[in-house]
Amino acid sequence: SGVARVLDPDLYCTRFRPSILAHHRTIMTSQIKSQISKKRKFVADGVFYAELNQFLNAELENDAYAGVEVRVTPTRTEIIIRATHTRAVLGEKAQRIRELTAVVQKRFRFPEGTVELYAERVANRALCAIAQAESLRFKLTGGLAVRRACYGVLRFIMEGGAKGCEIIVSGKLRAQRAKVMKFCDGYMIKTGQPVHMFTDRAVRHVLLRQGVLGIKVSIMLPHMHPRIGGPMIQPDTVQVHEPKE
Repeated sequence: SGVARVLDPDLYCTRFRPSILAHHRTIMTSQIKSQISKKRKFVADGVFYAELNQFLNAELENDAYAGVEVRVTPTRTEIIIRATHTRAVLGEKAQRIRELTAVVQKRFRFPEGTVELYAERVANRALCAIAQAESLRFKLTGGLAVRRACYGVLRFIMEGGAKGCEIIVSGKLRAQRAKVMKFCDGYMIKTGQPVHMFTDRAVRHVLLRQGVLGIKVSIMLPHMHPRIGGPMIQPDTVQVHEPKE
């Protein structure tokens, strides 16, 4: 972002409800996991992930933040921050990642030494909907025309190996009357379980002088989403093999 900021853990901890944080700390403790119901565990884990994602998105919005993954082990909790610029997330001499670790530890009441933050580089920026939505947001903020910005992002996504892409921009684009512009290319599915398995989606808002624009980016991946399983093709894909001699 260009300007170094020192994170104050006490400032961030005051914004959270102590009951939910204490309940999540109880749930994340492996010794007593078996004493709580599965429903409470999943609800508390979902609240923890949503609040953590919101905090990292606000803190790393200028550093190409592209999502977070939480891995719980019997001894500690590992938080993997995905970004396109990992050097900016780590900071000079890993100072920023240590500050983020201290804030998360105090904010969610983790015991000392039981939470670790890591930065992971996004392998293919073109297949990351969050990264492309942020790229489009910066282009629109810089004053680039909507059509030119959207077609540039659309071409970059398709050249990166995506099967399809859809970009929707809504708001006061030119005149005072709000409207919606949709840019599509390739193959995109809209219904069924494969939507959650083979598409990556992201929504961002752009605050301009004439008002707020909404951006929605949907990318049809060539394989299953990494957070679900890994490389796997769609169930209705038909492959025609070469005839044997």
